[in-house]
Amino acid sequence: MSESILRLTPPAIDRLRRIAAMQHIDTIAIRLDVGEDGAAFTYDLRLLPPETERDDAELALRCEGISIYASAESVERARGTVLDYVDGLDGAGFRFANPNRPALLRDPVAARIQEVLESEINPRLASHGGRASIVAIRDRLAYIRMSGGCQGCGSAATTLDHGITKTLLERVPEIAGVRDATDHDAGTAPYLPREARGH
Repeated sequence: MSESILRLTPPAIDRLRRIAAMQHIDTIAIRLDVGEDGAAFTYDLRLLPPETERDDAELALRCEGISIYASAESVERARGTVLDYVDGLDGAGFRFANPNRPALLRDPVAARIQEVLESEINPRLASHGGRASIVAIRDRLAYIRMSGGCQGCGSAATTLDHGITKTLLERVPEIAGVRDATDHDAGTAPYLPREARGH
């Protein structure tokens, strides 16, 4: 157990205590699962009811009376992370500032692709509420997932072919092509409504 695994800010501690108080829980225990989804980490943070069986081998951190349990894999992904709670104009919620990189981004080609997406592609997609990220590289093909306003949008194929693919092939010569890894049927807020897509 080490403070270097995860640091809780005072607002995060306060919020966790409030949540526990609302559920009439005196001893606060949290389960943290950190996964990887392509170029991003995913976080599942949940309060453990008092009767929940806990594996003390997974006690990763005890801070200000709060116990946080995590698997060894989650601990390594979260090491050095700061957990904060923010209540601002763009919404309220827990925020993870993680200094680590998902395994995919340890590949220099994947890291370069994500860098191009962040610096050149995503600022343009943001005007439509969308973004793109790399999820895999196989056989010199980059698999890209679009989300937000791009997921399920009728213009997604054009965006991928004439915007994303063209830019990535110019900037990252190590790849031979780009493939769409997006589940467009799962989109909930496409830039073009479903009626306009003819579905």
